[in-house]
Amino acid sequence: MRKLLQPVLAVAFGLALGLGVTRLAGENPWHVLQILWKSAFGSRYDFGMTLFYSTPLIFTGLAVAVPFQAGLFNIGAEGQLTLGALATAAVGAVWPGLPWPLAPALAILAAVTAGTVWGAIPGWLRAKRGSHEVINTIMLNFIAAGLASYVTLYLLKNPDTQNPETRPIGAGYLISQFGIFGGAPVSVALPLAILAAVLVWIFLWRTVIGFEMRAVGQNESAARAAGINTGRMTIIALAVGGGLAGLVGVGEVLGNAGKFRLGFSPEYGFIGIAVALLGRNQPAGVVAAALLFGALHKGTADLDFETEHVTRELSLVLQALIILSVSADGLWSWMKKRSAA
Repeated sequence: MRKLLQPVLAVAFGLALGLGVTRLAGENPWHVLQILWKSAFGSRYDFGMTLFYSTPLIFTGLAVAVPFQAGLFNIGAEGQLTLGALATAAVGAVWPGLPWPLAPALAILAAVTAGTVWGAIPGWLRAKRGSHEVINTIMLNFIAAGLASYVTLYLLKNPDTQNPETRPIGAGYLISQFGIFGGAPVSVALPLAILAAVLVWIFLWRTVIGFEMRAVGQNESAARAAGINTGRMTIIALAVGGGLAGLVGVGEVLGNAGKFRLGFSPEYGFIGIAVALLGRNQPAGVVAAALLFGALHKGTADLDFETEHVTRELSLVLQALIILSVSADGLWSWMKKRSAA
């Protein structure tokens, strides 16, 4: 209960600090909170958009959490999801006539494969060359952005528009949306994200590879002395993380746009780092944190219209304050000692 209560209190404390900032800006914090709640959960459509924004954050949060269990810091989820979405759209654009269910299955496989390969590259460099995964994954983000721009603008360009996007995918690739959310593009990608979280938990805590991966994360020297191939675990961890990030393309391409669009991601990969941190790198925590950040992303969208002095950028302030509160372990330990005294 203490492990559960601390992040909940930290989130509440971070939200309180953020609302205090709105007071300094000249707005009524209670009014701002009402706007956030109404915009995120006020109607079926609003709640659907919250779930839509939360879905990619579940994938990217898991993409960060899995390597972290092996003691690795995956900063490359943004590049991995970009290539995953691009691969999804490329399959649908090159073979538009494939029927359902072969078409979406092939597209999902392409998304996972692209993300896995892009995640395995820094894993291999770390295991075989000793290169730090943080630097490698950051560099690969820029390379992925360049590759996506080239493929979108020169190889798969949509001739019917000036927007930087690929040709539409075939109708057989589209996955169904849930009609109960008033037109919000909530698709099968949402239960797929929940399933991914469940499978990650099984993988990490109920398999030998997962145990070895967590052992490496706890103490690499001891794991090596116990006969665990630490280099192999490094490659697997980052490859799995990349594959999870690549699944972002399922909801965006197959369940929403029907094509790849440059700049579709509002930095889902980097927000996923915050989601993993808030969720304590636990699959269930990642799902809950993704829902919170999705609600903040949707809830702050109406601040531009409903307030005079606060804009939707407040979501970034709230995210930062929540993460600061959650990561302040020393502060919580001090408060615990004071309360005990």
